[in-house]
Amino acid sequence: MNNIILLSNVKYDGVTSLPVFDIEYLDIKIDLEKYDSLIFTSKNAIYALDKLNMPWEKLDSYAIAEKTSNILKKYNSKVVFTGTHSHGDEFAYELIPLLKNKKVLYVKGEKSVSKLFNILKDNKINIDELTVYKTICSKKEFKAPSLHSIIIFTSPSCIKCFFDKIAWNETYKAIVIGKTTAKYMPKNIEYKISPIQSIDSCIELAKKFQ
Repeated sequence: MNNIILLSNVKYDGVTSLPVFDIEYLDIKIDLEKYDSLIFTSKNAIYALDKLNMPWEKLDSYAIAEKTSNILKKYNSKVVFTGTHSHGDEFAYELIPLLKNKKVLYVKGEKSVSKLFNILKDNKINIDELTVYKTICSKKEFKAPSLHSIIIFTSPSCIKCFFDKIAWNETYKAIVIGKTTAKYMPKNIEYKISPIQSIDSCIELAKKFQ
């Protein structure tokens, strides 16, 4: 059976986790009283904001997908909308009619691959963005995955950090979590895009290759 490699520190049964990057949370000061709505497209943005010890849970939260929404609910956040497309640009267009006349803060990582902020800004949404974490490639050395491994890429950072350290083998198969991340894959490598932008969906797709 082929080995499924998930480029993340998250553990899943039957899957080997290979954390090729680390998350660094930033120490930020911001007046949340200026806002009534928060946008989240990443679980790490939730964890980072919570570390700042601000009463962010009182504000309305808009989550890109069910996974993000579920994490927000664990923090007793007021989740008022969960996206249905799981991709940043499509999520932005879902939000436009919901955010009219609101003061919005988009809580994000340092590297954002979607055009969500610009789309909302261009559509006259009163929005600011706040970078609360950044992704850095792990300084650890990694063994190359075994031949015929199925490798799951969950972000552009995964792609960069993996290929900085490991040479691609023609026996590997690649699965990418979404269309935006896929744009960062090397041109010479074939891949499959998960039909749903979630790690669970990526793993289900990987199992079909085994």
